[in-house]
Amino acid sequence: MSEKFDVVVIGGGPAGYVCAIRSSQLGLKTACIELRGTLGGTCLNIGCIPSKSLLNLSESFHQAKDFSKIGIETGDIKLNLSKMMQNKDKAVTVLTKGVEFLFKKNKVTYLKGKGSLLDKNRIVIDDKNNKQTIESKNIIISTGSEAACLPGVDFDEVKILSSTGALNMNKVPQKMLIIGGGYIGLEMGSVWSRLGSDVHVVEYLDHITPGLDKEISNEFLKILKKQNIKFHLNTKVEKIRKTDKGVNVETHDTNNNKVLHESDVVLVAVGRKPYTKNLNLEKLGVDLDDKGRIKVNKNFQTNIKNIYAIGDVIEGPMLAHKAEEEGIAVAELIAGQAGHVNYNLIPGVIYTTPEVAYVGKSEEDLKKINQSYKVGKFPFLANSRAKAINKPEGFVKILADDKTDKVLGVHIIGPHAGEMIAEMSVAMEFGASSEDIARTCHAHPTFSEAIKEAALSVDKRQIHS
Repeated sequence: MSEKFDVVVIGGGPAGYVCAIRSSQLGLKTACIELRGTLGGTCLNIGCIPSKSLLNLSESFHQAKDFSKIGIETGDIKLNLSKMMQNKDKAVTVLTKGVEFLFKKNKVTYLKGKGSLLDKNRIVIDDKNNKQTIESKNIIISTGSEAACLPGVDFDEVKILSSTGALNMNKVPQKMLIIGGGYIGLEMGSVWSRLGSDVHVVEYLDHITPGLDKEISNEFLKILKKQNIKFHLNTKVEKIRKTDKGVNVETHDTNNNKVLHESDVVLVAVGRKPYTKNLNLEKLGVDLDDKGRIKVNKNFQTNIKNIYAIGDVIEGPMLAHKAEEEGIAVAELIAGQAGHVNYNLIPGVIYTTPEVAYVGKSEEDLKKINQSYKVGKFPFLANSRAKAINKPEGFVKILADDKTDKVLGVHIIGPHAGEMIAEMSVAMEFGASSEDIARTCHAHPTFSEAIKEAALSVDKRQIHS
């Protein structure tokens, strides 16, 4: 007889493993199926964690080359890429093993293999050596996403790279061409530019980071250009062809100027698509939208009521923290509690140097809905901590309702922006006004004082600028 569960989660990424742990905490007999062989999904294995490791390591290498300017005398600074990659891999191993430990601690059954739906209550698990069938009252699909490529182009992860290949190169390419000016492309471009590659970014739009507040995006572009990353905006890729030496990419811009880019490697960073292969969704009649995402209601149920979906396979930003929130919410809903995700306050972070972070609405969002608003800004150039450690680039921008003063959006480009945004996420969750932030005592000297000053600036009463 097949083993029976209350909840079976297919996919052990941030959505899936968090959902499995919370389900078990709530007294539900829970299993999680993962085909990768390690838990943590794209995020821990080939995404968020290894990329942040390389971003940090490459920034340290870049800073070390300028130590003499700040009174630290060293010998020649040399790059040992192999050791850097080993350090990155060690971080991944520690964290994925950590999730396995959490499964044992919370009594989650971990099943390795590829899961597919036999019917609305039975799942087949294929681990290559044998197959087994299990049963569950509730099934949660959290199989994540995979890198999207351009039509007629395939990743070989040697010359034509997805983010996975860009995280595992064994030498620094002399020239690297990145197709797509979004988060992934710019983070990977920053890594390899610091390590010595000549990085070029081709973007179809007239600006980078689509969806980001335009003022922040423009400032970000200026800073990245100073870091010697070259940009080709308003440019469309026509053809990608591998050669003996590397890759040739044919492009043309809005003025129909044609350019042939010869590069050692090309990173295609044009987004991600939901991974729903071989789940038998069509056979069961699970509804998908026109982008291949699984359709769900406000309780994360598909059109088959005991089958749920969360994370990158459903609508919304493909972010690990959004997926985790959905994992907790669906577990609590199944257990009869009131799980909920506030999609208006999902923060976003780009982990370049400086970092970029935001939560809530952009100016462009507010203009679209004819919302009247006030703007408060404060530059890190006037922040004592930023000046003291020579990190003066960027600013904090707060958008508040013109009548009620409620904070509607916060956008930060500057040092530690990804950590600083949490303060405003909490504040906005509790409906804070800019006055509330302005009258909250912030420690001195800290980067977060820039938030207080930006809040003061909403009513034109900042002190230090």
